[in-house]
Amino acid sequence: MLWSRAGGARKPAWVLRRLGRVLGGAGGSMAKSSYEYVRQFEADDTCLHNCWIVVRLDGRSFHRFVEQHNFTKPNDDRALQLMNKCAQTVMLELKDITIAYGQSDEYSFVFNKKTHWFKRRASKFMSHVVSQFAASYVFYWKDYFSDQPLLYPPGFDGRVILYPSNQNLMDYLKWRQADCHINNLYNTVFWALVHQGGLTKAQAQERLRGTLSSDKNEILFSEFNINYNNEPLMYRKGTILVWQKVNEIATKQINSEKEVKQTPSKVTSLHCDIIGQQFWKEHPEILDDS
Repeated sequence: MLWSRAGGARKPAWVLRRLGRVLGGAGGSMAKSSYEYVRQFEADDTCLHNCWIVVRLDGRSFHRFVEQHNFTKPNDDRALQLMNKCAQTVMLELKDITIAYGQSDEYSFVFNKKTHWFKRRASKFMSHVVSQFAASYVFYWKDYFSDQPLLYPPGFDGRVILYPSNQNLMDYLKWRQADCHINNLYNTVFWALVHQGGLTKAQAQERLRGTLSSDKNEILFSEFNINYNNEPLMYRKGTILVWQKVNEIATKQINSEKEVKQTPSKVTSLHCDIIGQQFWKEHPEILDDS
């Protein structure tokens, strides 16, 4: 009787031939099977070429998560720094990310226009970013919340958006920073009215109904002696993560004969305005799709 080895186990050759016929292989080959047709049901989610790919993730049911883990209101430095750490981890894993922007429980990651990561499949971009971020959140939790146990794993959802032009991309990031300002100003006044003004949450909400930014600034200054412009930039502007060159030269060995000198980069946190043009003039490399 003829015998053959497969997977470390001795199997008769006729068994292998029969398996090959059952699985649809030619000549006993098991490289393909008759079941492969199911791949045809996969949707084609390839992102359009020459478009900026943005993956934005948000905390799922984070209002409840914040309450149960005793976050400081209106801003918790530990939570914001943890979010930034997770985003840095994602950028170090996926170096085709040119810039990331975060505020509160959300983060946006911008991939280079010409990236070919994951064959530009949207589902791959989203699942990898969200899973890497969520895993990092759990992994680094104890480094920022040493006195607060993690009661249950947090959840994050994600979406993929394509922007065809540099202006579209800049407007998106400016929109997110404007959203940060609007939300943080409201929350700063709201919690001042609750913590220092003695109002209930419902009363504070009613007090702020219909107010403009100037009204909120006036309440903070006149009633609580708080100048909103003096609040930390991370609260008011959010966090921008970019690649910056390090002042050192690293040598990379390509082969036994050739060495290439490289200037390494690191992920750097910035807390500044990106709505004006100054930031974009100082960082032209962000929009360089080469």
